Amino acid sequence: MDIKQQAKLVKLASPKMAGSSEEQRNNALNAVVEALKTHREQIFEANKKDLEQAARDNVATPIVKRLKFDETKLRDVIAGIQDLVKLPDPLFRKQMNRQLDEGLTLVRETCPIGVIGVIFEARPDALIQISALCIKSGNCVILKGGSETMNSNRVLFQIIYDAVTKSGMPENCMLQLEARSEISELLTCNEHVDLLIPRGSNAFVQYIMNNTKIPVMGHADGICHIYVDKDANMEKAIPIIIDAKTQYVSACNAVETLLIHKDIADEFVPKLYEILKENHVELRGSEKIVSLTGCEESNDEDDKTEYLDLIVSAKEVDSMEKAIDHINYFGSHHTDCIITEDKEAAEYFMKYVDSAGVYQNCSTRFADGYRYGFGAEVGISTSKIHARGPVGLEGLVSYKYKLYGSGNIVDDYAKGKSAFHFKDL
Repeated sequence: MDIKQQAKLVKLASPKMAGSSEEQRNNALNAVVEALKTHREQIFEANKKDLEQAARDNVATPIVKRLKFDETKLRDVIAGIQDLVKLPDPLFRKQMNRQLDEGLTLVRETCPIGVIGVIFEARPDALIQISALCIKSGNCVILKGGSETMNSNRVLFQIIYDAVTKSGMPENCMLQLEARSEISELLTCNEHVDLLIPRGSNAFVQYIMNNTKIPVMGHADGICHIYVDKDANMEKAIPIIIDAKTQYVSACNAVETLLIHKDIADEFVPKLYEILKENHVELRGSEKIVSLTGCEESNDEDDKTEYLDLIVSAKEVDSMEKAIDHINYFGSHHTDCIITEDKEAAEYFMKYVDSAGVYQNCSTRFADGYRYGFGAEVGISTSKIHARGPVGLEGLVSYKYKLYGSGNIVDDYAKGKSAFHFKDL
């Protein structure tokens, strides 16, 4: 059976999935938790094979770190699923209840998107999180993980699929793709897949966007900035910057560019440089930054580079407005932060920086569905249509209009026999 035929079966299962009750979906999630606990040794053995293959293939250290799935990560994903069970049902919420006329009532109610295809990086925990979010939101899902995690993903998918179908979810509510070649086939399934969420490099996401008719939600880059204002508290600023750069260097919400107000540069930059060196972070700076530190000079490419490595660029700016202009021009509209004690400056920054996340005095690494209390996320969107920022349950639902009549016909309104009397109930 080819991918299009398999995707059609998933599409046929989606109305049954959409009609499931909150109790049924929560029962399925609880079944997943128990299955993960029961099969933990099988999961770890599969992950060991992936790690051994990664060592043979000389896979980069940041990817290996994401690839590893141990007791700690298992504990975290189980906690995430349990938190998800406690969250309110995102489905069947009445968003509008309007009387159009006597005996004619319009209701807008939340519903699942349908079939969501998620192409994600080499992280076994991502497969679990994405599956759980789709189950809770009543969506069917087609999963394609990174080849580095093939063994882990295969075992995890089967454990989760068996658990949810045995608990009453429809057959074919989930589908796993393994071969990279199958991505191209998935992109042609616009009749059966309602939304694609790609997670990967800029080039990969752009490829997906340019080669499918399926709506795509996500972000291509994670070029995040921290602007250190003239009224910044330096004791706060340095730990924030170090955390944003080093806590998880290969994350899309790690900081890549620092903008430092000229009034504090002479005092702040040398202190920052010493701490960056202690944390093995390479600094690339503008001419002024180089004069203060002796670091490598940056070039135009650094302004638009997502390093995903222990490298950060820095430049001084004359004003907050210049910082905002730089962020809006060079940034990826992901997550950007101002460090300042001036509340008015912070509000101005947050108002005019055109990003999904705008922060004051905290690490950009907080841009995460779990840390926002969403239970988890299927990805982060820099789009302004439908969903923005970390995409949790609310980003995985749409809505439908239900119109309840009593024999009403449009011709009566067109001829003036009846008239609309809009009233919110």
